Amino acid sequence: MSIKSIKEFDYFAPKKLIEVLELLGKYGSEAKVIAGGTDMIPKMKAQLISPKYIISLKHVEEIKYLDFDRENGLHFGAGVPIREVENFAPVKELFPAIYEGAHCIASTQIRNAGTLVGNICNAVPSADSAPGMIVLGAVLHVTSLRGNRDVEVGDFFTGVCKTVLEPDEFVTGVSIPSPKKNSKNMYKAFTVRRALDLAMVGSAANINVEDGICMEVRIALGAVATTPKRAYNAEKILIAQRLTDELIAEAAFVASEKDCTPITDMRATREYRKELVRVLTRDVIKACI
Repeated sequence: MSIKSIKEFDYFAPKKLIEVLELLGKYGSEAKVIAGGTDMIPKMKAQLISPKYIISLKHVEEIKYLDFDRENGLHFGAGVPIREVENFAPVKELFPAIYEGAHCIASTQIRNAGTLVGNICNAVPSADSAPGMIVLGAVLHVTSLRGNRDVEVGDFFTGVCKTVLEPDEFVTGVSIPSPKKNSKNMYKAFTVRRALDLAMVGSAANINVEDGICMEVRIALGAVATTPKRAYNAEKILIAQRLTDELIAEAAFVASEKDCTPITDMRATREYRKELVRVLTRDVIKACI
C-alpha cells in the first residue's frame, strides 16, 4: 500500500451520541466515523478512501461501556478499545472465541487504539473478531436519526469491506448472550507472523454437548470467502451425533470442501487455505469438547 498525502477534510469531535447522529444525517456518505483509526487512517494515506468529513468518537462517553452479567450476557460499546475487551475477565473465562479473536488482531499497540466494533465495521473477510462473534450470536446495535435496529453479525457483511449500514447509520455497540450450560467456544487462526499479520484462515466453533451428544453447533470461517461465513454443511455432520474423532474429521473435511471458496493470492494458495480450514476446524471442535 503506497503512502500518499491525505486529502483535506473537516474534522468533528462531538461529545454526545446525538451530535454524531446529526452529523451523519447531514453529511451521509461524504462522512466517516472514526474510533481508533487503525484501519481508516492507512486507507486515507493510500487514498483508498477520501472522506470530506471525519467524525471522531473519542469523546463520546455513551459508547464506552463494557459489562457482563450471566442473565444478560456481554455488552460493549463502539468506543471500547480491543485490548480492554481482551483483558476483561468474563471474556477470558466464558468467551474464549472473542478473547482469541481479539488477541490475534495486530499488535498490543494497535489493540490499545483500535476497537472491536471498528474491526467488524471494516468488514474485511479476514477480520479475526468476526468468526467468534458469529458463532456466539453477537448482535450489533445500529443507530441513526431514523431509529435503532439490531443486526446479527452473521447478517452484517455483504461483501469485501461492505456492510448493511446505510450512510447515516453507525454501530454503537455489541451484545453477546451468555454461553449456554454445557457449551464451549473457541477461535483459532493461522498467520505467518505472530503479530501485525492478517489471518490466512480463521475458524471458530461454539458447541453444546449433553451426555456426549452434540445438541447445538455453530462453526464460522474467516478469510476463505468474500465475507466471514457459517460452515452449515460441517454443522449438519455433527448435530445430534456423538462427537468421535472420525466424525470430527469428516466435519472438518466437509468444511474445507463445501463451506468455503478461498482464493490464491500473494499470501497463500487456494489449496493451502482449504487444508488450513480442515486442520483449524478440526482443532476448534476438539478444543470445544
